[in-house]
Amino acid sequence: MKDWNPDLYRQFEAERTRPAKELLSRIPRREVNSATDLGCGPGNSTELLREAWPTARITGLDSSQAMLEQALKRLPDCQFVQADIRSWQAEKPQEVIYANASLQWLTDHQQLLPHLVDQLTKRGVMAVQMPDNLDQPTHSLMRKVAELPAFRDKIGPGAADRKRLLTTEAYYDLLCQTGCSVDIWRTTYYHVMPSHQAMIDWLKSTGLRPFLAPLKEEEQQAFLAYYLQELISAYSIRQDGNVLMPFPRLFMVAQKR
Repeated sequence: MKDWNPDLYRQFEAERTRPAKELLSRIPRREVNSATDLGCGPGNSTELLREAWPTARITGLDSSQAMLEQALKRLPDCQFVQADIRSWQAEKPQEVIYANASLQWLTDHQQLLPHLVDQLTKRGVMAVQMPDNLDQPTHSLMRKVAELPAFRDKIGPGAADRKRLLTTEAYYDLLCQTGCSVDIWRTTYYHVMPSHQAMIDWLKSTGLRPFLAPLKEEEQQAFLAYYLQELISAYSIRQDGNVLMPFPRLFMVAQKR
């Protein structure tokens, strides 16, 4: 799959940053000396950490070199590392580990989350936000279009490999077992989109990527044309001409005892 496109990702930066801010606001620590942003992308979430703790050593971690280059331009006083979250080992225990909209791309959360908690200091905090939207029409319709004869053999089943999250109760129990106190909640945002095409522009930088990557340019355009018609059928235009895009997200803040 091609590398992430930072410019496309940042097109809806305000909407993507809102849950990041809300996650940050629930971290109980006020003074922090070390924090790592897992899946930092182009640095929009890392910038929030820098603003919250100006004197802390802030590290951004991402697998995408293109994203890291943008993040470094944005925050030259932070450290950025290209690495896989699953195998990441902190140089020293971190007071805050922050993961905004990144862990949903990874599997085996029963092993991953305890591994991350192990990287925390005593009383350290892990703050996680993950989209929980695989059953929303935005995503179910991607899978529907991918099953059309024109695309089925070219896209294959791997495009839908992103796994559903565990239940809220399972995450709560898992984090309690690691010796953490846990604050956990869900929020559904209703993003006001100017058109159905704008929804596609949002999703092209995230959920649509694995569906489009195996296709040639003309096939991508055909896929998106079918997908657009499905979105038009599923999402009504509101009184002001906009479209509401529901976006459920799961939040977890776990503090080591």
